[in-house]
Amino acid sequence: MIKVLIADDQELIRQSLQIVLDSREELQVTDAVANGQEVVGSVRRERPDVILMDIRMPKMDGVQCTKIIKDLCPDVKIIILTTFDDDEYVYNALKYGASGYLLKGVSMDGLVEAIETVHSGRAMINPDIAAKVLRLFSQMAQADQEQQHTIPVSDELVETLTKTEWKIIDQVAKGSSNREIAEALSLSEGTVRNYLSTILNKLDLRDRTQLAIWAVQSQVGKHPDAM
Repeated sequence: MIKVLIADDQELIRQSLQIVLDSREELQVTDAVANGQEVVGSVRRERPDVILMDIRMPKMDGVQCTKIIKDLCPDVKIIILTTFDDDEYVYNALKYGASGYLLKGVSMDGLVEAIETVHSGRAMINPDIAAKVLRLFSQMAQADQEQQHTIPVSDELVETLTKTEWKIIDQVAKGSSNREIAEALSLSEGTVRNYLSTILNKLDLRDRTQLAIWAVQSQVGKHPDAM
């Protein structure tokens, strides 16, 4: 019996997947949750074998959740359910240890096969998009390598950051949108945009992507003012 956790912010998709998968004798749905935070709690309680993970969820997206789950329970297998326009999310999810990548339009038989495949320790990528994923991974890996040497920020510039700016940078590193940052920090989206502009000017960075990469490299999340 393979224990499966479903994570998707759309209730109809969660319910549909649960009904279909529970009808299979070889599978048992342990839980169906709506966001990454609920995934972490459910994994601790239920210890599923495989997670079907939506990539775009509120509170904590599938990428960040994948990293946390693989750190917490390395043996849990994760299949990302996504759409064609989620390229960068998928790259990062695979980098953090996801075992599969499927489009949401996959057949139920194909989904069951994928669950069995990753549970056995193998990887499963929708064959129609395998070449796309490999090209993407190569391009993103090259970009990561190039960025490693192009985003120096002096200590003098870093020292000019305020506590609120540290918190915003931490949210950017987690992949949060302006709206999500605003909700997390009880600010307006306009205020968040103004803060981001100020931060980029202070650190002499070109754009949000550079800021996110610098923040990850610098482990901003461990800075006292980011907590």
